[in-house]
Amino acid sequence: MLHEVSFESYNKRDKVQGWIYVPAAEPVGIIQLVHGFGEHSRRYLHMIVSFMDAGYIVAADDHVGHGKTAMVNDCWGDWGDRGPHTMMEDEHRMTEQVKELYPDLPYFMFGHSMGSFIARDYITKYGYELDGVTLCGTSGVFPGLDNSIAYLQKLVDEGKGIESDPEVGGIVMGWMFGRCDEEIKLGNEWICDDEYVQIDHANDPFDAFTRPVSNRSFLDFCKMIDIITGPEWAAKVPEELPVYNIAGDQDPVGQYGEGVYQVSNWLAAAGVDVRTVLYSGYRHEIHNYEDLREDVEEGIIEFFDDLLPYDDEDDEEDFD
Repeated sequence: MLHEVSFESYNKRDKVQGWIYVPAAEPVGIIQLVHGFGEHSRRYLHMIVSFMDAGYIVAADDHVGHGKTAMVNDCWGDWGDRGPHTMMEDEHRMTEQVKELYPDLPYFMFGHSMGSFIARDYITKYGYELDGVTLCGTSGVFPGLDNSIAYLQKLVDEGKGIESDPEVGGIVMGWMFGRCDEEIKLGNEWICDDEYVQIDHANDPFDAFTRPVSNRSFLDFCKMIDIITGPEWAAKVPEELPVYNIAGDQDPVGQYGEGVYQVSNWLAAAGVDVRTVLYSGYRHEIHNYEDLREDVEEGIIEFFDDLLPYDDEDDEEDFD
């Protein structure tokens, strides 16, 4: 069963478009899936089906400026003017929509790339509402972040917030091509070294990958990263919230593993139970490699399954 939902964004301008995928079985829990920068939630259909096969309801929306939300509101590449917590607050509104329909089930979150940044922001404010979270393709100390914020803040202060400076993408993200610069044809090679994934990503009409992003949205993106960086961020995460932190060790967003471990170490030092898995030889979208995605999905499902309430009666029936 599929529910299509729509709700007012935190930015007070857009209607966020979302979906709640329900398995044809008694659900064991709910996983809210949070997509990344310049893409949309239906790029995760393989993962969504795997989660449903495991008995989970899956909730997902397209962020403001992205996917169907951008199409419906004519807001490609612009997230509004409410600041860097906009997408995080929208995800909480999505949580509320889901819990109205399906209350009293264990609730988990999966966030990839920028979705992991949103999830990290989310858990400092609403982490007590979750039973576990998976961070996928997240970042430690983001290279050049202070300079990017200063550059973008100057553009916004000059009244150029809704414009799109063509230099910004390179300034904020250009370093991600460090280990694939000889391959560059489409400009997305850092996500995955499978050319079919690259082509699909580049040609997807629901993707914002080829569309300009407003200067103020890039500024909010950078400020969001700044908010979730360092021990001060980790200290705000509930200690009782288990975290599964996964990435490819050739993912530039995670600084080739170093940044992924930075995040895990910040959390561990704050007393949070965190498990870290790096997949050797893989880039950013570990869930889109044909030879790896099932292993990635199984790892996430096992992590969430281990956090489900223990049922003594079911265990006794299995034993009998």
